[in-house]
Amino acid sequence: MAESTDKPGTGRHAKRIRSILVTQPKPANDVSPYFAIAEKYGIKVDFREFIQVDPVSYKDFRKEKINIADHTAIIFTSRNAVDHFFRICQEAKLEMPAEMKYFCISEQTANYLQKYIVLRKRKLFVGQRTAADLFDVIKKHKNEKFLYPCSDIRKDDIPEFMRANGFKFSEAVIYRTVASDLSDLSDVKYDCIAFFSPSGISSLFVNFPDFVQDGTRIAAFGPTTAKAVRDAGLELDIEAPLPNAPSMTGAIEAYIRYHHGAEIAKEQARNNKQKA
Repeated sequence: MAESTDKPGTGRHAKRIRSILVTQPKPANDVSPYFAIAEKYGIKVDFREFIQVDPVSYKDFRKEKINIADHTAIIFTSRNAVDHFFRICQEAKLEMPAEMKYFCISEQTANYLQKYIVLRKRKLFVGQRTAADLFDVIKKHKNEKFLYPCSDIRKDDIPEFMRANGFKFSEAVIYRTVASDLSDLSDVKYDCIAFFSPSGISSLFVNFPDFVQDGTRIAAFGPTTAKAVRDAGLELDIEAPLPNAPSMTGAIEAYIRYHHGAEIAKEQARNNKQKA
């Protein structure tokens, strides 16, 4: 939940959260936990991507001198990686052989593969959520030649693991992560801003170099994002995933209940009394 040890309703946490900026795309439909939070607590929730993904052209990819067909296994850590890998394959007029093995960081990423291949006919291996979860699975396939399609900005954990354990391994940059142009936003004066990657924090200061946190609560998903928040000199208020809050929305709601639960309960009681 909150990093601060302030008691509920004290210090910088006393101000009630009435607006949240989620630094991700708006969900395609109304079935989202963010909308449930907005309705339940009377909070305005806005969505805006702080980073964008630019494709690496097939021409530039060829300069990396990586032959996809030389590999027997692919490691996917995101949907972006899946999309841009198969884009490159399409431009190269390359069809994946039936014996190709796919190692996915999570069930979500594995399911997304169905957009390009028939999963029941493929050799698929899935981790729980993090790269570390996938390492135990990869260790059982020492004889494969792995390809890791990724962004120009990525964590070091997978490359370091592969090299340290002597795997045959290639890394291919197939897309780039850059700061979005947020010049149309007059400011970022929200009660809470939710970040999901270190790149999102970088984008904040690229677009708003004079940003001052003041009473804005900062939420971060994942340890690398949390570190980027602290490294930027910001105070981290809400962190996920945690055992009691595995999702960002769960962590935000836990924070709201802890710091403003009594106030919200009184307000809801007044509203119910008025309706009676």
